[in-house]
Amino acid sequence: MFDLSGKTALVTGASGGIGGAVARALKGAGAKLVLTGTRTEALEKLRAELGDGAYVIAADLAEPAASDRLVKAAEEQAGAVDILVNNAGLTRDQLLLRMKDEDWARVIEVDLTAGFRLSRAVLRGMMKRRWGRIVAITSIVGSTGNPGQANYAAAKAGMAGFSKALAAEVASRNITVNCVAPGFIATAMTGALSQEQRDRLAASIPMGRIGTPDEVAACVLFLASDEARYVTGHSLHVNGGLAMF
Repeated sequence: MFDLSGKTALVTGASGGIGGAVARALKGAGAKLVLTGTRTEALEKLRAELGDGAYVIAADLAEPAASDRLVKAAEEQAGAVDILVNNAGLTRDQLLLRMKDEDWARVIEVDLTAGFRLSRAVLRGMMKRRWGRIVAITSIVGSTGNPGQANYAAAKAGMAGFSKALAAEVASRNITVNCVAPGFIATAMTGALSQEQRDRLAASIPMGRIGTPDEVAACVLFLASDEARYVTGHSLHVNGGLAMF
């Protein structure tokens, strides 16, 4: 079950907690990995941990031409990209009345537009091979909204809608497109909170705790596998019951 031997996966935002967990899960199932992000030192550390079959290509996905260059370099180093995990993302939180145009544009560019560009770049090869998996890491706030995150919520909701539209376009070619939408997950962002703040967060979740990156990665692994071949256009929510859809 969940055998990805012979497949190559490109994971964006791989230097973060969720991205790193996704990379480990896919590598553990036999996939070759191309790790990308902007923090080269963290990427190289992860590559060393994963060993043979893992490659690092630094890229700033806010740059319009970066996506095409990244996919080309990934295929030169690791072979055709079979699995794309659109995990790269950033936040520029601010109440809307105080939000600057550049804060809106930067979040949309990285969290939404880069996913579009990368998906477009890998699709031609996937369609020729008649096999592909595209998985986007979205967020609970794409469905619920969150004060101070209008840009982030818009980008994540946009990625969910984009994924449904693309799923319908490419389903006949044996390519699936899905999303994984985490709730509160133990990452550097939640680690910066005080213990009291984390306790309040946990108390708001029916399961009584914050989730782990590995629990998100397990869902990505499923959606990337052949076992999920009949699942497409879906958003799998990983939030401990915080919001039930």
